[in-house]
Amino acid sequence: MPRLAFPRIHSCASVLALLTVLGTAGALLAGADSRAAADKAEPSAPARPALTVSTVRPGSAEISDGLAANGNIAAWQEASIGAESNGLRLTEVRVNVGDTVRAGQVLATFATETVRADVAQARANLLEAQASAAESLANAERARLLSQSGALSQQQIQQYATAAQTGQARVQAAQAMLDAQQLRMKHTQVLAPDSGVISSRTATVGAVVGAGTELFRMVRKGRLEWRADVASSELPRIKAGGAVRVTAASGAQVQGKVRTIAPTVDPQTRNAIVYVDLPAHADIRAGMFARGEFVLDRRQALTVPASAVVVRDGFSSVFEVTPDSHVRMVRVQTGRRAGDAVEITAGLTADAAIVSLGGAFLNDGDLVRVQPAGAAQAPSR
Repeated sequence: MPRLAFPRIHSCASVLALLTVLGTAGALLAGADSRAAADKAEPSAPARPALTVSTVRPGSAEISDGLAANGNIAAWQEASIGAESNGLRLTEVRVNVGDTVRAGQVLATFATETVRADVAQARANLLEAQASAAESLANAERARLLSQSGALSQQQIQQYATAAQTGQARVQAAQAMLDAQQLRMKHTQVLAPDSGVISSRTATVGAVVGAGTELFRMVRKGRLEWRADVASSELPRIKAGGAVRVTAASGAQVQGKVRTIAPTVDPQTRNAIVYVDLPAHADIRAGMFARGEFVLDRRQALTVPASAVVVRDGFSSVFEVTPDSHVRMVRVQTGRRAGDAVEITAGLTADAAIVSLGGAFLNDGDLVRVQPAGAAQAPSR
């Protein structure tokens, strides 16, 4: 009897387990059907824009090709102003470093007492020589008149004539000495040879200096130049009169002009010096280092705002807005910059509507909200 009862009990358990599984499956299917019916009954929610953006059209701007170079700023020409009198004492110095002077302006003066005495002595010597010459000339004239009477020999007449000529020579020598002393008097004032700016001063009141001693150094006309080091292979691209944008170490920027190109090339560096005239500027001084760019060519180019260009994975791209308000990432090739604009050389058409700001927050295919023209430019989520 027990052996017959075990199979029946086992069969009943199997049936109960099967019924339980079927019931659970039915409940799951019923729940799924009910959720599907609910989904069909309720409409799907609209997609939310990823960003609110403004769009711009590519523009046209003048782009210039340039050649960058480095160099030093120096004086166009420097004048060395020195003492022309010897052994005189400086009594007054009227200018200092940085002063702007005009041609002929008195820069310093020397003591004149010694020179005045020398001038007076030279003038007295001249008067004495003139008196002696006048006497000699009168004697020669009287001897000439007596030559026909025989009262004087021919030798005596010749001596009187020679004495007259010697007297005239002494007058000329005395006059030359007086001129030299008067010139020394003139040199007691140190005058500016040209207009410009005083760049250095070694003159000291009370110093006794020799002739030729430098007292001042002056930048003529106040003109400066930029001496750019340019590779010899680039020299054919640079022409005299060309424009140059120069940025000094102080940050000051000026527009210069190529004056000339050095006729020789450094055999060590294979570079040549290009001389660029600079306009006057308070923040640009001789001795400064400066970098610059030679403007070689100008052309019209397709440009977009620099804020519209996004760099990802080493490539430049812009986001173009499609008619259905989605964005499409377009890879472009960029060229030179013109202020806040970037040149686009390939990959974009002139009629494309591109995102002007906030492209870094977008991905290809994102839905965006395009704000009306004239609204704020900052992107908002």
